[in-house]
Order: sequence, then structure tokens, then C-alpha cells
Amino acid sequence: MSGAPVGTAPGPRGELAPGAGDARRRVLVGYGLTAAAYIIFGAIGALVRMTTAPESVVLVIRMGLTAFILAALFARRGFFDDLRRPGIAPRLLLMGVLDAAALILFFYALRTTSVAIGMFLLFAAPVYVAVAAPRIVGQRTDRVVWGALPLALAGLALILVPGFAGEDVAVSGLGLLAGVAGGIVFAVFLMVSKLLTRHVRNSTFLVTECTLDTLFLLPLALWQWSGVDFSISRHDLIVSAVLGIVCTALAYSLWIEGLRRVRVQHASILGYLEPVSAPFYALLLLGEAPTTTTLAGGALIVAAGVLVVVLGAPEPGAAGELIPGRGARAYGVIGPELPP
Repeated sequence: MSGAPVGTAPGPRGELAPGAGDARRRVLVGYGLTAAAYIIFGAIGALVRMTTAPESVVLVIRMGLTAFILAALFARRGFFDDLRRPGIAPRLLLMGVLDAAALILFFYALRTTSVAIGMFLLFAAPVYVAVAAPRIVGQRTDRVVWGALPLALAGLALILVPGFAGEDVAVSGLGLLAGVAGGIVFAVFLMVSKLLTRHVRNSTFLVTECTLDTLFLLPLALWQWSGVDFSISRHDLIVSAVLGIVCTALAYSLWIEGLRRVRVQHASILGYLEPVSAPFYALLLLGEAPTTTTLAGGALIVAAGVLVVVLGAPEPGAAGELIPGRGARAYGVIGPELPP
């Protein structure tokens, strides 16, 4: 008797890897969780437009409320055990800095260029992930990513065509630089998040990210609040609560668990489902019908996602796949699972 659990088989160098069937099932569940998270994220834009408060104020209320609720539920012994692990606290701090910086750069790009340009530059992040993930995360970028990326980018361009064609704005060079920087910072955030999912519980990740985002974005929110004459209405608080509970606590929980199971390159491409779903929320909540180009762009992005799900390589270590010269255990994907 080898002592291996049912459904596993000895992998290279004597390491245990899940059976092929179990590994494929795990990856498919990961794709489903990640896709569901991004589809929920797609509602954020329409919900924010239903409020009268500045975006940064709504964001701070959303993140602060989520952090409070999750801390009350999950800030127990396991949370503090995670924080005491060597090297984890600095990585969590870095994750919070990256997320807040990406948001601030994105907001600045939106204000100084256009919505279409700002969105396109932010969603260039999967290109940077595909290039950098082999070195930073230790995962090869498989061939299907290079086929799916052009499809997804073309689909995004089609979705944003009305914005490119219809907005007469003076494009700021600094705004373009902020947009490019925001996409790069967001890509690094995705890769750091992927590394953290191997070492901390989902609840630790969520509580820390929401708390740090609240603290880092609070000065911007207070500055914007002081510059305009408005008061937070009951409607704003209700929408912020929905954003916090549904679009943050629930969606981020799905996203983190999905990211734990799939390649970061694949997860970043599935992220294009967010701008695909956004127009349908705009139709449902705001009565804005999607254009033909939006539907065509959405079809291309869905096709890119299908390519990744059907033809994409599994997470390294999920079925005994190793990067030459590196054991799967070096990437934290073989061995005991973290408790939920």
C-alpha cells in the first residue's frame, strides 16, 4: 500500500498529484467560480451610476462595509495564524497597495482621457500577465493564451467603439501614462494575488484587501467629498451595501477560490467577461440597450473564454505537471490544502 488517498497517484519525484479526473473537475470548478465572479463584477458600473456620491466615496463605503462584516465573521484564530506566517504580512500589504494604486490610476485615466481609453488600457493587464507570469508566478503561458488574447482584445475594442468614436475629449498625455501604469499595476496585483492564494485562507485575503483599500482610498474620498456639495442619501447607502455584500464579499470570495484553482493567465482572460456583462446590467438597471458592436464584441470575448476552458493547460501541479527543474511543491500546489 502506498498510503495515497483514493483518486491520487504518485507523481514525478515521488510527489502525490490528484488523479486526472479529479484535477480536471477541480479546474472546471475554478473556471466556473472565476467566470461567475467577473459577471457579478460587471454590475458595479451600473450600480455606481445609480448613486449621487463620488466614485471614491462609494468605493470606500463599499470596501469598509465589506471589511467590517467579514472581520466580524472570520477574523478569528486562523486569520491571525495567516498573518504570523513568515513573509505573508508584507505580501498582503503589497497586495493592498497595488489594488488601491491601480484604482487611483484608473480613476485618473478616466477623468483625463475617456471611459473607452481608460477601460482599454486597464484591460490590457492580461497581456502583461501572459508575458510576466512565467517569471513571477512560475507558470508557463500556454499557447491557447496567445490565441485567446487577440480575440478578447478585439472584442473589448468592439464593445468600446461607441466610446472611441463618440467622445470628443482632449486626451492628456499624463492620463494615457496613468492608464498604462494602471494596467501594469493591476497585472502585478493579479500575480501577487495568485501567489497569496497558495498560502492564506480566502477570508484572510478578503478582510485584508478590503481593509487596506478602505485605508488607502479614504484620503481621496475625503478630498472629493470636500470638493462637492452633496450628502449621502439612504439610496446611496443601500446601493453601497449591495456593492459591498454582493459585488465584493460574494464576488471576491468566488474569484479568490477560482484563482486558487486555475492559471493566472486564464483567470485574467476570463476577466474580460466583466465588460461583456456590464451592458446587460445597464439594460436591466438603467434601461440602456446594448449596441450591435457591443454584442459582437461580447461574442468574441466569450469565444476567447471558451478557448481557454476547453484547450487551456491545467494549473501546474494539478495533474502532476511540473516546470522543468522545479518541483510542483515549490509553487505550493502539491500537499495539504489550506482550510476554507
